Amino acid sequence: MSHRSIGSPRPAVSAVAEMSELIELLEVVWERGRDTASAAPVSSAQARVLFLVEANEQLNLRELGRLLEAAPPSVTRLCDRLQAVGYLERHPGADDRREVLLRLTPAGRTYLERLRDRRQEVLAEAMAAMPEASRAALATGLADFCAAVAKPLRLPAPNSFTTRTA
Repeated sequence: MSHRSIGSPRPAVSAVAEMSELIELLEVVWERGRDTASAAPVSSAQARVLFLVEANEQLNLRELGRLLEAAPPSVTRLCDRLQAVGYLERHPGADDRREVLLRLTPAGRTYLERLRDRRQEVLAEAMAAMPEASRAALATGLADFCAAVAKPLRLPAPNSFTTRTA
C-alpha cells in the first residue's frame, strides 16, 4: 500500500483509497481461507449469507434479500445450496407460517469457526510484521469503521468485533 499523509487536504479520499486497496488484498486472503475451511464448497455469496444469518437473530428470507440487495429467487437459491450442504435450516415463523426464518446448523457454525480461525492465522502473520504503534492505530480505526459499516446491516455492536474476525 502507498503511504498518504492523514493530514492531507483530502484525508477521507486518501482513506477510501487505502481501504479499497486493503479490501482487494483481503479478498485474496479470504478466498484462500474459505477454500481451506471445509470440504463443502461455499461461494463468497453463500459465506455472506452465513455471516448475516449468524449475526441477525430471527432473520427471514425477505430481510436477508434486503441486506444482500438481491432478488428473492437469488436469495432462495443461495439458501437452497446452504441447506443442501447442511449449513442452514429454514423454519416457519411463529406468528405467520408463510414467513421463513433462517438459522445456522451446528455444521454451519463450525464452518464459520474454522473459516475465522484460518483467516485469523493469515492476518496475525501479516500484523506481526507491523510496528506495534501501527497495530494499535489500526485496531482503533477498524473498530470505528466496523461500527459505521455494521449499523445498516443490523450486525452486533462493534465491541463484539474484538473477539471475532471474519
